[in-house]
Amino acid sequence: MEKFNQNEFNDFIITKGIIGIKDKPFKLKSGRESYFYFNWRNVAEDVYNMEMFTDYIIQFVNDKGLQPRCFYGIPAGATKAAIITQYKWAMGQLDFCEGAYPLPLGREVPKEHGDPKDKFFVGEPKGDVVILEDVTTTGASLIKGVDQLLESKLKILAAIGFTNRNEKDARGKSVEESLKEKNVAYYAMSNALETLPKYVNGLKEKPKEEVLRNIEDEFKQFGTQEINW
Repeated sequence: MEKFNQNEFNDFIITKGIIGIKDKPFKLKSGRESYFYFNWRNVAEDVYNMEMFTDYIIQFVNDKGLQPRCFYGIPAGATKAAIITQYKWAMGQLDFCEGAYPLPLGREVPKEHGDPKDKFFVGEPKGDVVILEDVTTTGASLIKGVDQLLESKLKILAAIGFTNRNEKDARGKSVEESLKEKNVAYYAMSNALETLPKYVNGLKEKPKEEVLRNIEDEFKQFGTQEINW
């Protein structure tokens, strides 16, 4: 399989309509307002795009030298990608056989009855795990998922975000720093500081200057560093 190509992947994000800028602010999952978005559902809803995208994930994992037994997607943004990636990954391994590779699915709402091992999962992750998340802002959903897997005594090789918005939490910590406190490595396949300028500079009709200034203010207030167009 080919090596992961960052420029090619950034182009994939732009051409597939994953990234965008709005004239008026909208609410993020974290509750605060923003003028830009990364919507990975545009890929998750199409088999052709998902085939391309999961190849990128495997290329990225190979480049990082990771050898997971299991990919696990944070519900619900990364679940489809994780299942398809796990299937493709397992099929390509020399030790592929019955019982060797699980196919887990995370629950959005924990199950309050039945076997405790089914509390967070429909099919439990097993072995060395790579966790996938679609977009990390402060990383709250990803950190919650990491805690659930650690509670289940699973070994986490790494957490991978499809896109990092390069923002800090209320403590002033980046998602990478927060996960490092839990001894979990975090890698981002793309980040807002690179993809946003590339997206804007490729537009025939540029966003209003006021909107770009508002985005700059977002990064000054919430970002790990300022953005340069």
